[in-house]
Amino acid sequence: MSENFINIGEILQSLRVNKGLALDELAEGICSVEELDLMEKNKQVPTIDQLFRLANKLNVKLSDFFDFTSADSASYVSAVSGLINKYRRERNYKAIHEIVQREKNNPLFNFPSSQQFLLWHEAICLYYLADPDKRDKKTSIKMLNEALDLTNPSRKGFSEREIEIKMAIALIEKDDLNIEEAITILKGILEDIDKLPSLAEPQIRLRALFGLSQCLARLHKYEESLFYSEKGIKQCINDEVIYLLGEFLYQSASNNLALDNKKEGIKYLTKALYIFKLQENSRFSDLVETQLEKLSSE
Repeated sequence: MSENFINIGEILQSLRVNKGLALDELAEGICSVEELDLMEKNKQVPTIDQLFRLANKLNVKLSDFFDFTSADSASYVSAVSGLINKYRRERNYKAIHEIVQREKNNPLFNFPSSQQFLLWHEAICLYYLADPDKRDKKTSIKMLNEALDLTNPSRKGFSEREIEIKMAIALIEKDDLNIEEAITILKGILEDIDKLPSLAEPQIRLRALFGLSQCLARLHKYEESLFYSEKGIKQCINDEVIYLLGEFLYQSASNNLALDNKKEGIKYLTKALYIFKLQENSRFSDLVETQLEKLSSE
């Protein structure tokens, strides 16, 4: 990534000194003092995440570090998009909102696909950054549909990106307790995915299956929910990933327990516990351990 920067070490050091910050003050919460020192000496290139946080602390634009005299200015759009995707996975909507507001008037984002990407994330930030009782679902979904209109006004032959935007609509409907609508959209998403020759991000299917299983369980349709959670488990095994595997196992356990299949429920809870401990997810592992203790004492 270093070829996309204009002598980043000089810029970092110059801005830091200009702001009157010591190395340890700028590095705090971002990287070690040793790492920042190496960055300033051009002996280490910061990650895009580190660079974003350094830019925020220095009160400058992320784009100030990129070399737009090079032909590869698209690398900046790619780097920003990658950073937004990272924060979306972490549900860091505040950071996403900051980036979107800074970049929405950037000429580099004037292309339909880039405008769509920013509008998509602006919409989810509008919804999830608001207080739960003040969320504007109508406006957020309107914006997401406008994002789809930019590349697919006919709503035929959805691309992977467009399926992600549909997923955002489904999850907002789910979180707004419009469960039936969320189920309809999620089932449509699975059909859309099956029409694609391949997936760059196989996790999309897993998220659709998990969302569907959760929604069906909320409507007490435990057998149907179990069908989709089992599909998710098989998909994780086939793809050799543990992403959402613990959650699918836990959902299968909950469904079996709701169907009075205590033995199967305990079996799935035990497997889920193993995965959550492997992931060092103490929040869920503690929850599962408590449930197992309660079930064993009954």
